Amino acid sequence: MKLLILNGVNLNMTGRRERSVYGTKTLDEINAEIAAFCKARGAETEFFQSNIEGELCTKIQESDADGIILNAGAFTHYSYALRDAIASVDTPVVEVHMSNVHAREPFRHVSVISEVCRGTVLGFGKNSYILAAESFLL
Repeated sequence: MKLLILNGVNLNMTGRRERSVYGTKTLDEINAEIAAFCKARGAETEFFQSNIEGELCTKIQESDADGIILNAGAFTHYSYALRDAIASVDTPVVEVHMSNVHAREPFRHVSVISEVCRGTVLGFGKNSYILAAESFLL
């Protein structure tokens, strides 16, 4: 089993921005925890982060992973390009958010990608990624 973990816009700032929302661990530290969790269960991981919408779309389209875990960041709320990229592949995608987006600003309550994703995990901080990975590894 190979999982692709994709992180979108501004997630490279995790651990430095809005620590009360996203925590103090950096994205690299979170990725290391995900990799260790998956490796212990016999799964391979690949990580990719970009602030560029098209790069995320290309990564989805070209992936050979068995599953994709996607935290699209703000692209979640308005990127029909990302939505269409997910819909264009057979690879299952789980949408992830570290915060509970429904307890935040109203514009964050809408996801244009949810309906083309296998499921959504949100509100568990860095553990949202682990729960998403576990959904593929059960």
